[in-house]
Amino acid sequence: MGSGHFDYNPNRIGYIADEVEELIASNNDDSINSWGDTVGRFYSEETIAEFRNGLHYLRLAQIYAQRIDCLVICDDDEESFHSRLREELEQHWQNWRAE
Repeated sequence: MGSGHFDYNPNRIGYIADEVEELIASNNDDSINSWGDTVGRFYSEETIAEFRNGLHYLRLAQIYAQRIDCLVICDDDEESFHSRLREELEQHWQNWRAE
């Protein structure tokens, strides 16, 4: 499979989102990692709330970048683009509301 029009950047956005999600999840973890540092960063709730906002926008950016990429490289036609975009956005919002 080729790299697509955006050279795998939708996947990179997803990777960043995954990392932010892990920072949120491990924020208050006081266990010690292999370098002898605490796993958690202990950011304030205000900061974690902004991380959550950022995570939301990163996931949206990933969805849009992937769907546009598939349209531009002709994996999807315009009808599929709109249908799949709508479906993925609806799934994102369902997941986001459940959290």
